[in-house]
Amino acid sequence: MSVRLRHDGIVAQAAVSGKTAADELYAKWTVGAAVFFVMLEIAYLAIAGLPPTLRPWVDGTHFVLGRDFLNTWMGARSVFQGGPAAWFDAGAYNAALRQMLGTVYPEHYWSYPPHVLLFIWPFGLIPYLPAYVAWCAVGIALYLFACSGAVGRDRLLFLAVAPGVAVCIFFGQNGFYTAALLIGGLMCLDRRPLLAGVLFGILTVKPQLGLLLPVLLVLERRWLTIASALATAACLVAATAVLFGPDMWLAFWHKVVPQQQWLTAHGAGLLMVMVASVFYGARLMHLPEGVGWAMQGLVAALAVAALVWTFWRRRDRTLALSLLITATFLATPYILNYDMVVLGFVVALLRERTDNTMADHWLLLAVWTLPVAMMLAGAAFIPLAPMVLMAFACRLTWRLAHAAANAAKPEPSAATAVAA
Repeated sequence: MSVRLRHDGIVAQAAVSGKTAADELYAKWTVGAAVFFVMLEIAYLAIAGLPPTLRPWVDGTHFVLGRDFLNTWMGARSVFQGGPAAWFDAGAYNAALRQMLGTVYPEHYWSYPPHVLLFIWPFGLIPYLPAYVAWCAVGIALYLFACSGAVGRDRLLFLAVAPGVAVCIFFGQNGFYTAALLIGGLMCLDRRPLLAGVLFGILTVKPQLGLLLPVLLVLERRWLTIASALATAACLVAATAVLFGPDMWLAFWHKVVPQQQWLTAHGAGLLMVMVASVFYGARLMHLPEGVGWAMQGLVAALAVAALVWTFWRRRDRTLALSLLITATFLATPYILNYDMVVLGFVVALLRERTDNTMADHWLLLAVWTLPVAMMLAGAAFIPLAPMVLMAFACRLTWRLAHAAANAAKPEPSAATAVAA
């Protein structure tokens, strides 16, 4: 009897708390992700040793802590030395890195458009390691702030410990900042269209993440936002040209753009398991390059077609914006797992819906864990990222069509209801 009463009490307590099986599932994955994040950092620091505080720290793998943040820091420092034009030449850039960090330092490439300097220059005023810590802290704060307008505070931990966040911190990348710009712009579209345009204009520092925004903006006739975005981008380009000379942009076009095109087609090493595109999925399976480009083109065309259909008329807003973000990862041939921080926001939005099935929840968790899971799968030559993202995009499209069909059904008349 006492066992039965205890069981009934637990059931009643669960009912009062309102927790569902899906809530329990997400809670377990949140704890698991937090443990993974802590253990990853502890293991890395244990292997690499404690860093000094006044110079870049080269660890046991011959990289500095925060790896790719080195590019941001070098760019920030260049603001006070005439600009990064010298870094556009890969030979000169790597010679400068090796002079500072040792002759065995791995090869790096400068890849950012010049106007990124207008936003990163403060980090060049402080030593490398404090700058890296500040970069991560400020980025996470901006990301969570951008999400907080649409996601409850009780979901911020779920966002903060997402695998995409762990990857972004480990590689010292800008996924927090680009996610904040994209999310902030989308959330401001209706009430603050000018601000949305400003945020989209700044997002041109990483143009592939805004690749499909014109589909949304044109089909929804967001002319004020379009004008604001164009004006913002133009001002940023002009400001950079004034500060560092107009030749800066010519040098970027002639040196950095071809370099990025070469990396897209021929990048190797970690890129093979970190790039989430269909094209890199084909490369991972050792398919011919022409086949990979054909697959990329086909999927990109289908993604654009799905977006045109979605935004041609007003549909479920949450599903539509989720499809926009997902389609962006399918349309571009060069986008990495640390850019997937924004997908954590998509998952946090969709997990609240009451029309989710358990299959939907598992698919959302597959998307949430993708930044790490795709690297593990890539080691076995499995292109997990495009597979999961295509499945997710198809499911979102189906749900949009299903929601539209239900909305189009006529309400039964009173006579019909009585007869039934």
